[in-house]
Amino acid sequence: MIKEPNRDSAIGIFDSGLGGLTVAREIMRQLPKEKIVYFGDTARLPYGSKSKETITRYSRQIINFLMTQDVKAIVIACNTASSYALESVSREYDIPIIGVIEPGARTAVASTRCKNVGVIGTEGTISSKVYNRSIHAIDDSIIVSGKACPLFVPLVEEGWIYDDVTRTVAERYLYDLKQENIDTLILGCTHYPLLRKLVGEVMGPDVVLVNPAYETARDLKALLEATDSLRKCSSNAEEEHSFFVSDKARSFSNFANSILPCNIDSAHKIDIEKY
Repeated sequence: MIKEPNRDSAIGIFDSGLGGLTVAREIMRQLPKEKIVYFGDTARLPYGSKSKETITRYSRQIINFLMTQDVKAIVIACNTASSYALESVSREYDIPIIGVIEPGARTAVASTRCKNVGVIGTEGTISSKVYNRSIHAIDDSIIVSGKACPLFVPLVEEGWIYDDVTRTVAERYLYDLKQENIDTLILGCTHYPLLRKLVGEVMGPDVVLVNPAYETARDLKALLEATDSLRKCSSNAEEEHSFFVSDKARSFSNFANSILPCNIDSAHKIDIEKY
């Protein structure tokens, strides 16, 4: 049973590392009054190459930590954790927990003109075919083509977003999807919205890019409205956000300040294995 929420409690967000900050950014933009508690599992990334059992265990530990921070809802801002752990943890905790898969899948179904959708993501997300299942649950006539792009994550975290090397890698990864004549492409990893401009240039103007981070923030807003849980504070919550990591706090803070609409002084390193 979902417990009664406290409007002034924070939104918990977690990811394997830095990519979930794109989801946090969208939530800050669409829900500026809400406080955020973010956890990046920077000591144990990447998640995309690990097993379902391992990712589910990590997710439970992180949710246990977030529950100590008085959160009223949790967003799994990671495609791999959403595909592997969301179903299990949603049954185990008395708090609303949403992922990034279904919002992106719904938008792709609404966007496609020729029922030919592509998905790019980590090896774990693509091999799980979670987007295929979510899309086919809505419309089983849609063709879904997936492509794992594992090098995108380290390139983004290295800051090589506009580098020629990244463009070359993108052209190689996306070649097969271009041959499939898809008209809609899901950016199925939370790092990938930072490459949206580049991916759009490679795919061309006729391909609609779906950003699950944006759509997840919309779903969160709808959830809080439906449960009368929106924070009523008149000022924004910029100074009340909290950021935690399992390692590399300084580099996390530097990256966060490069993409978030607010400045964070520091991230706090914690021992997530205690939870």
